[in-house]
Amino acid sequence: MEQLTLADKDIFPTEEIIFSNIGKSKALWKIIFDHIHSTYPNFTEQWNYYNDGKRWLLKVTNKSKTIFWLGVLENSFRMTFYFTDRAEQAIMSSALSDEHKAQFMNGKKYNKIKGLSIIFKNKKDIEYAKALLSIKLTTK
Repeated sequence: MEQLTLADKDIFPTEEIIFSNIGKSKALWKIIFDHIHSTYPNFTEQWNYYNDGKRWLLKVTNKSKTIFWLGVLENSFRMTFYFTDRAEQAIMSSALSDEHKAQFMNGKKYNKIKGLSIIFKNKKDIEYAKALLSIKLTTK
């Protein structure tokens, strides 16, 4: 399993620090965040240090709705989306990989939601993230 970075509470995750951690995945970061900033200008991004996980995480919201959480990994980054069962049909009929669909179907349920994570390794992961953004915004 990939190791989350950004564990020092006193070091705010600047772009320079993030890029030094994600390495070659910087190109994928730029592509997905360029897409997010141009397509969803109302999204708000907020970095917070969470004591329960002892890590910095980026929370992206649209008004009061959390869209996804982002954690920085060694040589990559991970976006995690949380969905209710109402999103199941949209997820299963989407262009997501079978692995991602299985992750959702077999994932642990937290109250009424289940998580689905994308670890960015190649350009296909950009398309998966775009699909999940769309599903998140069209399901309640």
